Amino acid sequence: MRKLVNWPLLAKVIFLGGFLVFSIFPLYWILITSLKPREDMFTFPLKYWPETITFENYVNIFEISNFGVYIFNSLIVATTAGLLSLVIAMLGGYVLARFRFMGKNQVIFAFFITQMIPIFIALAPLYLLMSNLELLNRLPSLFLIYTVMMIPFCTVIMKSFFERIPPSLEEAAMIDGCSRIGALFKVIFPVMLPGIAATFIFAFVQCWNELFLAIMFIDKEEAKTIPVAMNSFITKFDIDWGAMSAATVISVIPTLILFAVGQKYIVEGMTQGSIKG
Repeated sequence: MRKLVNWPLLAKVIFLGGFLVFSIFPLYWILITSLKPREDMFTFPLKYWPETITFENYVNIFEISNFGVYIFNSLIVATTAGLLSLVIAMLGGYVLARFRFMGKNQVIFAFFITQMIPIFIALAPLYLLMSNLELLNRLPSLFLIYTVMMIPFCTVIMKSFFERIPPSLEEAAMIDGCSRIGALFKVIFPVMLPGIAATFIFAFVQCWNELFLAIMFIDKEEAKTIPVAMNSFITKFDIDWGAMSAATVISVIPTLILFAVGQKYIVEGMTQGSIKG
């Protein structure tokens, strides 16, 4: 007998395949644009593979600008802000998950409310604050602001991870002689490693890609981050698509490496606690 076609499965494969192509195509187009010479940038009809491949756009962004410095600045800002927000969120999430106190629900509600407020509303007071602290055009201004931005949401995420871990684990450690802090660092945090890694990656990527505040607070060449540097490729009369595409490809590499290294922890973090206890 001829085997019948599994139409639902075939439809699912076609749909998912089309969605994959739709998702990847913009990245592919940026990549081939970065490999095109300037004269082939806007040829018609469109060519989905460049006839001439060149790396001049990659060479130019390092020759005409301090792109290596921009990468270093972005790494410093995103890593510092990610780690600071993670540490504070871990401690705050533990308190919210394990203790009962007056105003707890209001604190959690306030954390959610902060995510709904556009950041530009606080731009003027933040600018005055950084000016008074003499931090304008300096990297500490960015990672301090990014840390404050990341803390509420990261704290809520860490709270949910703590709630999925039975209190009996730390209670057993405390019976064996550990203090509460010792039990937290020696028992709970190792168990929560996937959730901690997922939270850090989230904070890192958000800080790595942030543009609006970076433009407002950073103007000096030596303190620019990658998003600010990429924005400078847009001038009043022209957009350097080749340089911008090359910079985009390079800027994506650290996040891809981070996701590749931490994908195991991300998946475990997303599924952690699906079976409680």
